[in-house]
Amino acid sequence: MTSASISLSQDAKTISLIGLAHGTSHFFHMLLAPLFPLFIRDFGFSYSELGLLVSVFFVVSGVGQALAGFLVDRVGARPVLFVALSCFVLAAMSVATAQSYAGLMLAAMLAGLGNSPFHPVDFTILNKRVSQPRLGHAFSVHGITGNLGWAAAPVFLAGLTAATGSWRIAAAGMGVWALFVIAVLWLHREAIDDRAGSWAHEGAAAKAAAPVNEHPLAFLRLPSVWLCFSFFFWSTCSLSAIQSFASPALQKMYDLPLSITAFVVTGYMLCGAAGMVVGGFLVSRTQRLERIIGFCLMGAAVLLGVVASGALPGLLACAVASLAGFGVGLAGPSRDMLIKQAAPPGATGRVYGTVYSGLDLGFAIAAPVFGALLDHGSPSGVFYGSALALVLGVASASLVGIGIAQLRGARKVAA
Repeated sequence: MTSASISLSQDAKTISLIGLAHGTSHFFHMLLAPLFPLFIRDFGFSYSELGLLVSVFFVVSGVGQALAGFLVDRVGARPVLFVALSCFVLAAMSVATAQSYAGLMLAAMLAGLGNSPFHPVDFTILNKRVSQPRLGHAFSVHGITGNLGWAAAPVFLAGLTAATGSWRIAAAGMGVWALFVIAVLWLHREAIDDRAGSWAHEGAAAKAAAPVNEHPLAFLRLPSVWLCFSFFFWSTCSLSAIQSFASPALQKMYDLPLSITAFVVTGYMLCGAAGMVVGGFLVSRTQRLERIIGFCLMGAAVLLGVVASGALPGLLACAVASLAGFGVGLAGPSRDMLIKQAAPPGATGRVYGTVYSGLDLGFAIAAPVFGALLDHGSPSGVFYGSALALVLGVASASLVGIGIAQLRGARKVAA
């Protein structure tokens, strides 16, 4: 299957299905966090204890993601995808039936296991089945649907809880959604069959240049892989602060009701989705992707710093915190393309699995740290820490870009 033979409808179908799956994975990132105030009410947990649940989710996801990359390269992405979605169903049922901290811990582990394969699965299918001219837009849609999943979960859980009077029914509703997604993907499974595709970004020359007997772990020697890993770690630390604790932090700082601050996460994710739409067009217009990433993330860091200062009126602070998501979203497609450029031929699943495990590690470490800041009366630290993490992420992305530019120069000299 060549780029020329792939029709727009074929590309659109694959992109849409993978977007649906990716949005669902991000939907389940938020299986627990929007219910934290209700867990505190019903079980008496602290924010630090609840932050540990988030850590468990992402530790399991991070370890699983690094291993899933190898599994995807060996057995294919599609069967792994169906197993992952089935884990989400079990996780939702575990929350719905939880009677103690142990029940919520089991749910966190199952959801983390289900989340672990998604990035190696998604990017393997997209890179294999989507034609090269539309690949940047595929990455943009992939990121947008992730943000929409994050944005939808708090609204879904809050709305269903309010309508039924039970957060358990709301959690079970998330399981029903996962079953629906499984059904849709199964009906259209031929469009996500990575074994039937050819690498859109790896031409014959690239394949011929790849070492025939190279060790499966050889990619770990590449500095660019670990710099991408560190970039994901820092940018995710920033996201974790906003996603899990922006709402209670704004409530404490500006004396606003949770009914208002709870929508800041949704606003941040929707602004991020809008940024990704624009970012999908920027990807094809520049080779120095790290410059786009740096400019956008630094702008977001400045906005978060202003919110942390406490100088804004309460409602304006919520709006500015949400707007910071636009800068982060704008950088998203460039980030994913930067990783593609750093990945050697034939190791895409492994590279994406390893690099995106930095995302899980960032969530795992950041959640209890920012939770502790809230417990110790420092809500502004949530936003200052988030801004600082973005700055450190910019430094990592800049080093990746320098390394890729040097590699291109070396290839031109060799040619």
